[in-house]
Amino acid sequence: MKVLRRKLLPAIAIWIVIIQASGLTAEQIPVRHIEGVTLGFLVLRNPEGEALAYGDWKQVVKPDGLVVDDLRFQFKDGSFYEEITKFTQRGKFRLVSDQVEQKGPSFKVQNESWIDADSGKITVRTGEKGNERTTTKHLDLPEDVSNGLLFVLLKNVDPSAQTTVSFVAASAKPRVVKWNILPGPEKTIKVGFMTQKTQHYVVKTTIQGPAGAIAPLIGKQPPDIHVWLVKSEAPTFVEFEGPLSQDNPVWRIELIAPDSDSHKGKTE
Repeated sequence: MKVLRRKLLPAIAIWIVIIQASGLTAEQIPVRHIEGVTLGFLVLRNPEGEALAYGDWKQVVKPDGLVVDDLRFQFKDGSFYEEITKFTQRGKFRLVSDQVEQKGPSFKVQNESWIDADSGKITVRTGEKGNERTTTKHLDLPEDVSNGLLFVLLKNVDPSAQTTVSFVAASAKPRVVKWNILPGPEKTIKVGFMTQKTQHYVVKTTIQGPAGAIAPLIGKQPPDIHVWLVKSEAPTFVEFEGPLSQDNPVWRIELIAPDSDSHKGKTE
């Protein structure tokens, strides 16, 4: 045991130095594409391509300019996931609040979380094996905190540069981490007989301080997130690959067209 400790301590020290010296500077993303009213239908798949859930992504703009996003999935096994995000877009994107609920057998931990970006109040309710626990914590949240805003922000970042924003890991021990967004290689997709180029983004989570140094050593480093958008004057979400929230498996989200029976309603 002592030998193992001697081997681990230098490694941990090195990781601490790397994390603290990385100097990741987060920033608010300027509004290049104004958000509006929209509704899209989605399918969520496992890595093998099996459809686990179907859902939609709805966005509305209130008369006062507040934008409300509602992303939800209904799983085949009865599980449910929903994230409601409110934000403003006055020159730069600014989170107002974010609420997430996940429940059912598809999720290891039953979880509800509320983030009030103005006050910094974070409330997390978790339930596992019949035990429910509620945690309330105040964090000094930076102006660039981006919970629920990933798809929106990626339409507005510079695709030729690296971008860093903040994110609240809303767990039993809430903390602010960094999302380091890097451009990836282009991918061509087909729409019928047409082709479109997509911009690939890789989102890496950086946990600062000693916790971030230890996370990879104990298997707690969050997996990378991959997002693809159509490269266009109107950049549009195509595909997501990553966990919906902490401790969830890597799943894939894709756009899907609703089923329609065109023959129904016709008179013979």
